[in-house]
Amino acid sequence: MGRVIRDIERKCLEPDDQLNQLLDVSTRIFNQRRHDKNKVYSVHAPEVECISKGKAHKRYEFGCKVSVAATSKGGWFVGAMAVHGNPYDGHTLSAALEQVERIAKKPEHAFVDMGYRGHDYQGNIAVHVDKRKRGRTAKSLWRWMKRRAAIEPGIGHLKHEHRMDRNRLKGEEGDCFNAILSAAGMNFAKLLRWLADFFRFSFSWFIICQRTILAANIEQKAA
Repeated sequence: MGRVIRDIERKCLEPDDQLNQLLDVSTRIFNQRRHDKNKVYSVHAPEVECISKGKAHKRYEFGCKVSVAATSKGGWFVGAMAVHGNPYDGHTLSAALEQVERIAKKPEHAFVDMGYRGHDYQGNIAVHVDKRKRGRTAKSLWRWMKRRAAIEPGIGHLKHEHRMDRNRLKGEEGDCFNAILSAAGMNFAKLLRWLADFFRFSFSWFIICQRTILAANIEQKAA
């Protein structure tokens, strides 16, 4: 690979922007070592990062982190934001809550998992971090803390049904657009299911009313 890079640099004295970009990525791949940081894991998407999951069946994932926020009732997504640089979860809380205020309204409470311990949020929203034991959380808030776990299946639906697990858009901006569009698509799908159930119920009720009126007219003629 080093010979190919040097051969191109000798024969092409004035490379264009596309070739310069490929040479930069190739040079980074050639010079990186196993224990280096900020390595290149993908040639066509050099912004991809290695994220440690800490799970036995899947130790690592490659991509970027996405911060999502959902309502406690209904599970509607009111925030979705791609975060590059593989930051600590607690350091993304301020930007996530600011996005929620812009899209929906300012919440009074925010319930987060244990990955947000040591967050740097300094706003007026009360942030409640999940605890390992129930007794450490106030009884009035424990019911809402249990509702926080409802976002986990929502994240699974985002990944497997709304293209959050594999982004087809290019670059860091593509990651941001994909996160927002995935959350919006899930909200629209829930809204369409609600409308379908509403019209199905309305149509059934209309049929029942028509049958009742028809039966009443038949009985009146018979009388």
